[in-house]
Amino acid sequence: MPRKGDALHRPRGAGPIVVAAAVVIREGRVLLTRRAEGQHLAGMWEFPGGKLEDGESPEEALVRECREECGIDVEVGEILDVTHHRFPEKNVLLLFYRCGLRAGDVRHLQVADHAWVAPAELDRYPLPPADDRVVARIQALGLGA
Repeated sequence: MPRKGDALHRPRGAGPIVVAAAVVIREGRVLLTRRAEGQHLAGMWEFPGGKLEDGESPEEALVRECREECGIDVEVGEILDVTHHRFPEKNVLLLFYRCGLRAGDVRHLQVADHAWVAPAELDRYPLPPADDRVVARIQALGLGA
């Protein structure tokens, strides 16, 4: 059985894996987390979030994933971007939501590290190519400023 973070083995022709990602903004900075060793894209920085479970809405997935990965409670706001990315082993549909930090301090429960980053400095962190468009949108909209 696959563990959290493992590549899912889906039949060819199956639809994409739906992933919700939280663009958490606090005091003008955006939360990034670094993927732990042994996970797909290990060592890269990303916006917290993950795969939707059966019957779960993207908003419910974000609340659950942020608690499981880094111990924070988020308030899910509007959707910022939707993008599709084809990895060699899977197709992913990414839903990026603007979120506020409701409660908690970031802990490294299922992530290797975290950083609160000014939008202008997001380019300094190695993010997956699937995040390029939302980074440009965050910077263009002046989110966090």
